[in-house]
Amino acid sequence: MKTCLIVIDVQESFRHRPYSTERDIPAYLAAQNALIEGCVARGVPVLRVLHTDGPDTPDNPFALASGHVVPLTGLVTFTPAATFLKHRHSALVGTGLDVWLTENGVRRLIVSGIRTEQCCETTTRNASDLGWAVDYVVDATLTFDMVQPNGQPLSVADIKARTTTVLSDRFATLCTVEQALQRAQAAV
Repeated sequence: MKTCLIVIDVQESFRHRPYSTERDIPAYLAAQNALIEGCVARGVPVLRVLHTDGPDTPDNPFALASGHVVPLTGLVTFTPAATFLKHRHSALVGTGLDVWLTENGVRRLIVSGIRTEQCCETTTRNASDLGWAVDYVVDATLTFDMVQPNGQPLSVADIKARTTTVLSDRFATLCTVEQALQRAQAAV
């Protein structure tokens, strides 16, 4: 089954948001970079998706005019098989990604990137509903602590636990970096 890696929203924009912290970025980048390098070494196409949103002004970190819609510093350099700009949570909405995947015979997606519970999870659910098999590599996703509507904190660990719980065996196969690479290699 032809596989590709999707690297979702791994961009400098997040470093310019008030909730951003560097705490989890080193571990995330180690996993993300290992996944990218492993896919490149195995001939698995790697796709880049970047998020743009809101007014196109320099003070909006998700606007092209800000200069922050660029790969996150520390991300390994790679030549993407294709790059897509998205304006919604799912990388499959309005980007042409679905067309590219179909035209290239891709049937399994490896999902990685930023944020675990938003764009990565939403893309996973959408892809599953559209018929793609999805390997979700939680260690190669990044998110940030949140505050619940009742004012209680919600930690990164809790967010990742919730995301993996709702995706597992319903929308995706949960994988470590190495498991995702083994599955991709077996498909080559």
